[in-house]
Amino acid sequence: MASIFRSSSAAAAAVLRRQLPVARQLPIGANRLVLASRARVPCAAVRSYSAHADESYDEFNARFEKEFDEAYDSFEVQRVLTNCFSYDHVPSPAVIVKALTAARRVNDFATAVRVFEAIKLKVPAKHHYEAYLEELAGIREKLGVPLKEELFPESK
Repeated sequence: MASIFRSSSAAAAAVLRRQLPVARQLPIGANRLVLASRARVPCAAVRSYSAHADESYDEFNARFEKEFDEAYDSFEVQRVLTNCFSYDHVPSPAVIVKALTAARRVNDFATAVRVFEAIKLKVPAKHHYEAYLEELAGIREKLGVPLKEELFPESK
């Protein structure tokens, strides 16, 4: 048995010795196939990342209000929130109300508090955030959702 392994390893060593000088001729890190296939391929395809490309702001808000109404557990509420805040614009207060009620409906207090953190990070200026807080003060009080600043005053 030992002779079989020796002969196969000797054959493998011979193959390596034959290939080694060829490999030394190429630049370090180069692959012969990559160097041979330097032909340019035109790219005419454009990837569409969203099926909602021509959606207006009102349609956007209506879609997310509906999704928050249909969210049935904490994971779904968080998934819809992630999708909602991944766009370039800030959701309307009506969408935020639906998000808060969905978070409280599935008994996810932390997500309800973090909705306001997301708004704070998403709005372009501090006075916009304060306008959202003023607009949503009633629903916050009704649902018992404090702000992170109220929970942890030292972390402002």
